[in-house]
Amino acid sequence: MTGQHDTVLRSSGLRVTKPRLAVLDAVHAHPHADTAAVLAGVRLALPNVSHQAVYDCLSALTEAGLLRRIQPAGSVARYELRVGDNHHHVVCRTCGEVADVDCSVGAAPCLTPTTDHGFVIDEAEVVYWGTCPTCSSRTAPLTQTAPIMKKESR
Repeated sequence: MTGQHDTVLRSSGLRVTKPRLAVLDAVHAHPHADTAAVLAGVRLALPNVSHQAVYDCLSALTEAGLLRRIQPAGSVARYELRVGDNHHHVVCRTCGEVADVDCSVGAAPCLTPTTDHGFVIDEAEVVYWGTCPTCSSRTAPLTQTAPIMKKESR
């Protein structure tokens, strides 16, 4: 992917650097990666890269619109390459896995608020919460420990 990434960097007016290429490769390999996962992925290619260099790359790439930063409630920031299409996410309440969900109603912002308060709205962010298939299969079914007593009517 590095060959495509250098073209994207240049077309966005950013210098092509090894850390930027490695960050884009890491996020491509692991969509919705948090900063620690991006750092680990970058260090496979650049073992001596600093935390600060990765943070700086994530910031520059997000600001340039090459990465999207999402942060579901109660979660650390995560990064993805899928930008500009106003898609949404589903998050597992148990393990934190994140997956993309396409906009369910047409083009951005795909949701119409009851009032816009004078804002020009260009994006809607929706987070669906639930339990992923892996965590769902680990959950033991509820078992009844005592019989249910019916109330007698008098």
